[in-house]
Formats: sequence, C-alpha cells, structure tokens
Amino acid sequence: MNRYPRNMIGYGPRAPNAAWPNGAKVAISMVLNYEEGGENCTLHGDGQSEAFLSDIAGAAQWPNKRHWNMESIYEYGARAGFWRLHDLFTSRDIPVTIYGVASALARSPEQVAAMIDADWEIASHGLKWVEHKDMPEDEERAQIAEAIRLHTEVTGSRPTGWYTGRCSENTVRLTGEAGFDWVSDTYDDDLPYWIDAGGRDQLVIPYTLEANDMRFATAPGYITGEQFYTYLKDAFDVLYAEGAAGKAKMMSIGLHCRLIGRPGKIAGLIKFLDYVAQFDDVWFPRRIDIANHWREHHPPVHYDRPTAMDRDTFVGAYGGIFEHSPWIADRAFDLELGPAHDTAVGLHNALCRIFRSATSDERMGVLTAHPDLAGKLAAAKRLTADSTSEQASAGLDALTDAERAEFTELNAKYTEKHGFPFIIAVRDHNKSGILAAFKDRLNNDTDVEFGTACQQVERIAYHRLKALLP
Repeated sequence: MNRYPRNMIGYGPRAPNAAWPNGAKVAISMVLNYEEGGENCTLHGDGQSEAFLSDIAGAAQWPNKRHWNMESIYEYGARAGFWRLHDLFTSRDIPVTIYGVASALARSPEQVAAMIDADWEIASHGLKWVEHKDMPEDEERAQIAEAIRLHTEVTGSRPTGWYTGRCSENTVRLTGEAGFDWVSDTYDDDLPYWIDAGGRDQLVIPYTLEANDMRFATAPGYITGEQFYTYLKDAFDVLYAEGAAGKAKMMSIGLHCRLIGRPGKIAGLIKFLDYVAQFDDVWFPRRIDIANHWREHHPPVHYDRPTAMDRDTFVGAYGGIFEHSPWIADRAFDLELGPAHDTAVGLHNALCRIFRSATSDERMGVLTAHPDLAGKLAAAKRLTADSTSEQASAGLDALTDAERAEFTELNAKYTEKHGFPFIIAVRDHNKSGILAAFKDRLNNDTDVEFGTACQQVERIAYHRLKALLP
C-alpha cells in the first residue's frame, strides 16, 4: 500500500475545547530540562565534548578531549541555575515537570531530592544527552530500557513520561511501546492527542522549541530576558483569547538550568510569571496532570480508518460512495493516502481525484448508474440503501399523484435531452427546491449539464462519507 505516514491534519477543524479544570483558559506547562552531567564528555565514555545549547558562540565538539569551558557552563546549571529556578517556582507554588537525563540525575542526588520534595514530576529525558538520529533501533531500544532502569533506581519510581529531544525517526514509536503515560517528542500541536504505538493507545503531549530558552543559545534567538518575556507574553495572550472563545489550549515553556538560570535571563521569566499572575483562570499543571485530565475527558476514539484497510475491505466499505462504481474506490486505494485521508473530507478528495481523472465515458457511466428521482426503481423499492435514504430525506418517497406525475415527465424530458438522469444532492434541498432546479437545468446545454451533474455526484459522495467518517 502506498501510505504516507505523516499526519498533516491532526484535529483539523474539529479541535476539542480542552475543558481544563475550573474553566482555565490556558494550561501552562513549565518544563525544566535537567541535562547537566548527562552531556557529551570524555568522562562519560563519549568520544567528544558537548557542543549543543551553551553560551559558547560557535561551539564545536572536541574529539577525545575534555572541553573545560563547556563543562563549567553545564556545571553552572547544576550548581547555581537549578537552585535559582527551584526557589522561583517553589516560592510561587508553581509545579514543574523535569525532563531528567537519567545519567545526569544519577550525578545530582541533592537536586533530585529537591525535585521530589517539591512534588515535581520527573520524566525521563533519555539515558544520556546525546544524539539518537543515527542510533540503530535495537541500540535505542536498549538505551530507553536502561534509562528507565537507572531513573527508577535514582528517583525511586519509574518515569511516567518521556522526552528525548535529540531523537530519531523511531523514538516516538519505541517510547510508546515502552509504556509511558505520555511522550513529548513532537512539536506539532497546541493540544495533546492520541496515536497508536505498537498496538496501544499512546498519549502525545507536544513540546516546544520556540517558547523555549534554548533560543538564547541559537541564532536567531533571544539576547535579553525582555525578549523572552515579550515572546512568552504574546503567545499567552493569543492562547488566552482563544480560550476565552471556547478553544482552550496548552502552552509549553521549555527551560534549561544553565540558560534561563542565569540572572539576566531569568528576569524575563520572572516578569512573565508576574504578568500571568494577574489572571485567575490559568492552570499550571505538570505534564502528568495534563495526561490524567486528557485521559479522563478526551479518551481515545477508535474507528476503522480507511488507510489501515486492505484493498478488499476498503472497496467493500467505500465502493458504493459513487453509485454502483466500485472501480473508483479500487483505484483510490493505490493513491498516496495518509492520516489526512481518514476523514470524510480527506477520503472524499481521494475518491474525487479518481473520478475527475477518469475518461469521459467512465464518468458518463457513473452518471447513468444513478436512478431517476422518484422514478420506477424507487417505486419498486430497488434503490440502494443510500439512494433510498437520500430521496426520503427530501420527501421524495411521499409524493402526491400530481407530484409523481410531474417528476416522471421531467425525468423523461431530461434523460431524452441529455442522455443521463437528472442528478442533484437532495440532502442540500427540499422538494420544492429540487423541482425548481430540475426545471431550470433541463434547459442547459448538455456539456454544461454534464459538468453540473459531475459536481452533484461529488456532493452526494461527500454526504455519504460524512455519515461514515469524522
């Protein structure tokens, strides 16, 4: 099957209102990455020093050497930055989710004790703060298992959430298979969502790389704490307005001890927290709190997804969407279909592509497969179930003798002139509107009417799919 794995639709126009506790208009998830002591370092058995996310401009890895300056910058995060952030959040009673690199946590027992005492969630940030992109799948799976083991040994409990950050194409699937309450290695939404991971429902809580202090260490990025504050405030204001309009969402804020923990940078974070403190309807949850809320109020919804079907099942389910023309579904099965086609709009587009690219004779065959409106097949109860329901929706199954005679006459004139039955999406009209359109279109040029009939066939197909799919 030609299947495109990326999900380009998500919730689409059907995004739920998050319904956060106490009517909160925004949920702000404060995430503190604890990586200090887990980064690339020859002391850790790595073949090079770290070069990522520090205040060293243009940093590069030093093969087989310790990078004293880089190490000391990371050490600042553990020695000073963490405690400045700990004081800030505990003084304001703001709960935090820690993304904890297991090997870093193992080297920081006092910080771990402070996290636990503050009732912060300690999620796993992998075994080491290193790239996974080129890691073989079996090795990554083994590192995930070792991260869980070491994390449990160091903190006293198994992590319930996961974020790798420097991940591979396999990470989300592998962590999903490992059985976490939530995973966050995506940046693709403002709301949590469910995926299938190894046959189990996996909750994804998307993270952020823009409302994130890592921009202090990248270009273009933040230079001053004021810039960080301005970005966070702007993001909050937009999300708060959406929440006030009944579309409550989530705001993630990513922090690093060695970055935002510096005095000149944390000033922007303090200013932001002072700003949002003016609002009563804001929720500061840990990510596990978000996960528990989502599981209770927005559980996974299961339905037979078209793109997961084999050919026979797909054609059996959608072969009648275009009247008596299963060849359309059969050809559509071979298109590059993905999650975006698991909705009524998406699958309709795929089927219509086949119909539109068909020959004139093939499209004519679809038109002639349609029954007359209120015709002999209807009287004999020989319509398809869809056609029967559609005609009944406009009252065409309950005509007076005079109305039936009028439809019979119009059907005969229309078919004689154009060579195919009069086709209209009856669910868009009432009985009088259908009759008016019938009389008006009878006078059209046949080429024009052929195009109109094809458009109506597509519209009928859309209504049929809406009854089957989201």
